[in-house]
Amino acid sequence: MGMAMSRRMKAALFYDIGDIRYEEIDVPNIGSGELLVKVGTALTCGTDVKTYKRGHPVLIQNAPTVFGHEYAGTVEEVGAGVEGFEVGMRVVATNSAPCGTCFFCKRQRPNLCAQLKTSLVNGAYAEYIKVPAPVVKWNTHPIPDSLSFRDAALTEPLACVVHGIEESNIQLGDVVAVIGSGPIGQMLIMLAKKRGASTVIASDLSKLRREYAARAGADITIDPTEEDPIQRVRDETEGYGADVVIEAVGLPTTWEQAVAMTRDGGTTVLFGGAASGTKFEVDTVRFHYGQLTIKGVFHLAPKHVEQALRLLIAGDVDGDILVTHEMPLKEVENALKMMIAGESMKVAITPD
Repeated sequence: MGMAMSRRMKAALFYDIGDIRYEEIDVPNIGSGELLVKVGTALTCGTDVKTYKRGHPVLIQNAPTVFGHEYAGTVEEVGAGVEGFEVGMRVVATNSAPCGTCFFCKRQRPNLCAQLKTSLVNGAYAEYIKVPAPVVKWNTHPIPDSLSFRDAALTEPLACVVHGIEESNIQLGDVVAVIGSGPIGQMLIMLAKKRGASTVIASDLSKLRREYAARAGADITIDPTEEDPIQRVRDETEGYGADVVIEAVGLPTTWEQAVAMTRDGGTTVLFGGAASGTKFEVDTVRFHYGQLTIKGVFHLAPKHVEQALRLLIAGDVDGDILVTHEMPLKEVENALKMMIAGESMKVAITPD
């Protein structure tokens, strides 16, 4: 008997920095505990942009490889031992999962679990994607027919934002400043208002993003090329600074800007991940005597995924603000270039 022919699919492969190719490859084979999902919609992400511009340690090590990790779709195959999922079910999954038993998981910090790196999911820019067993167990959820694949695919980034808002401890009536009005910044604005912020101030270089920030709920938008954002925040707060400042860019300069915008006794959330090896400075006198709280916030926990999905199902997050364009799978590179140029928010990528 001859060998069975492998099924083939179209995919966008990351070869190297600035090198993405649209090719035909084998459909992944799944094992015990895994799912094969037919991608309905995948979304471009800031991490994908960083990967395209400056690389990604995991992807470069495995190149050429399919990338993309924000997606929703339909279960195509169910691995042995999987319960709660069946062929044809509409689902959304995140890009990683904790182990549930390690040092950090036992201390309610599953976002710091070492298994996140080994369970990492990439491959959403393709017709099919394999969901590893840990992700099936912890971070895969059925979605109702009322929720589009496009909006469901926002679950993973929104879950990260839910985590950031939780750590920010925004109180009713607070003034909140958000640096960076990309898709993550827009979600931070939406949830800051929902959490009870009286005033949200958004700063971004892009005119398009400032316009969308206003739609997302920002009361004041700042063009940092036209005015000093630190001074503007102080002017809007009687000289004190914002109660909470969230940095969603990932540059040491804007990390320092975020601290400078924060009032004494306030909280600075460093949400945007800066490049490896970079550093930033904090005035020790102000940090100590001003009793500043400075937090780094990374990734998500399974509870944040559930919370994010509930917000999306309820319609509390506006996908029309976060996803501005739709393009076919073969146009992934152009979609990332649009994001880099500030011409779009997220782009919905659909199979050809």
